[in-house]
Amino acid sequence: MRRTALLLGVGLIAALPQLAQARPDVAPRLTIYAAASLTEVFPRIDRRSAYSFAGSNQLALQIRQGAPADVFASAAPSFTQALYRERLVEKPRTFASNALVLAVPRSNPAGLRTLFDLRSRDVKLVVGTAAVPIGAYTRQVLRRLGLSDALSKVVSEEPDVKSIVGKLALGEADAGFVYRTDVRAAGGRLRAFPIPARGQPNVRYEIAVVRASRQKAAARAWIRALTQTARARVLLRRAGFIVR
Repeated sequence: MRRTALLLGVGLIAALPQLAQARPDVAPRLTIYAAASLTEVFPRIDRRSAYSFAGSNQLALQIRQGAPADVFASAAPSFTQALYRERLVEKPRTFASNALVLAVPRSNPAGLRTLFDLRSRDVKLVVGTAAVPIGAYTRQVLRRLGLSDALSKVVSEEPDVKSIVGKLALGEADAGFVYRTDVRAAGGRLRAFPIPARGQPNVRYEIAVVRASRQKAAARAWIRALTQTARARVLLRRAGFIVR
């Protein structure tokens, strides 16, 4: 009897991962720390997890300080790679990429026609801080295209890309650099001007399991689902992300 009970117990433990997949309501509820530009798409992929969306630099700092995250998704690999070197996350993997655009309110109050109008027009420009990925990418674009002087027209530096979108949508700025996915998510409130290929940075998203997580197996399974299931890949593409 004891041997039979032991075998049944082992069988139940082995079946738990399959049960969690078949019954999402009994799967662990994960806490996902993710870049602000993932605000719309991640809850569509998985409504059950708890999310904290912010600038990748802020989230990385919180993880260093012991915040209870299970998974970290960054809009720039520098943050996941730094945490990996510090042994705070498991080995990161790329799951998507994005592109920058110059966004303006739908009414386009400054009358911009191209990105290069930033050089000659009186524009109220809003950008991310240099510490957040969107701000670092923006400065790369301006430097590569010889437009660094446009930083003199900055009226506000924001902590994440959604704050930039908010300023533009409310008409508090004439233009700002955001990801193309953010323009799509804005639902017609913004217009976008493309950035020439020579100025476009390599915007790559990485994701990793946080080593301090108490639900590592579930976190690894979540990342596998994000990167390998057709549904997740389709939803990322619909949101405007590049998935290979």
